[in-house]
Amino acid sequence: MNTILFVGEHPKTFDVRWHSHQHWELVYCTSGEGAFRFENGTVLHYSEGDVVAIPPQEIHSNSSTEGFSNIHITMEEPSFPYHSTFRIQDEDGGIRMAFSQAKTYYMSDVKQREMILTAIGDLIVAYIVVQRSNSEFSAPVERIRTTIIRNFSRSDFALDEFIRQMPFHYDYLRKLFKKETGLSPLEYLTRLRMRSAEKLLTAMWTNEYSVSEIARMCGYDDALYFSRVFKKYYGCAPSNFNKQSGTISKTDPGRRELEENQP
Repeated sequence: MNTILFVGEHPKTFDVRWHSHQHWELVYCTSGEGAFRFENGTVLHYSEGDVVAIPPQEIHSNSSTEGFSNIHITMEEPSFPYHSTFRIQDEDGGIRMAFSQAKTYYMSDVKQREMILTAIGDLIVAYIVVQRSNSEFSAPVERIRTTIIRNFSRSDFALDEFIRQMPFHYDYLRKLFKKETGLSPLEYLTRLRMRSAEKLLTAMWTNEYSVSEIARMCGYDDALYFSRVFKKYYGCAPSNFNKQSGTISKTDPGRRELEENQP
């Protein structure tokens, strides 16, 4: 189950001829964009950050006008409950990291590397199942949501400009986004930034950061504006939040701090 049989990598490539595999093929697009074409006439477009899973014996080709690069894995008996080709987006970069680790260990001569590859195979399948189960949004809403998740920590992220560039009416997209997520795009972005600020303010390892530094980590160049938004969201200033929250670290609830002079 979830056995990684082969890991390969395409540098910048424009065309992969028709072929099939005896086992499942999982393809992570690391740059560019393109389209898979299947024998039954189906065309599946993809871009950077997408994972395409292709079942055994499915004859397909892969082409791009501008070029693509990818990491592709052949896996025996993946334990996900799917039987046909599908595509998912890697929301937080976790799948890409797992694919990169699979490539590294597949090419290494580390003793008992199969143990690590088995664990990575389990991790990739778990990521895929979780990400696909969250794919409950329409295509335009999922694109906006994923873009926000990938860029919320950037102060230069122009959310309105991104939405206006999409091939739909601006007001329609805002209403559709709120209908499906319960929040407007700006509210969704603010919630992500505030949750990130909460984690940073309550994590022991970030105690040395100033409010201005944490503001920049959460996508705010203006620390005063960040503080106003934070106070509106949590009811207190960021500088007082750690004391009022009464917690050492929300990033690792099982962590136990030792006394400074204790081994």
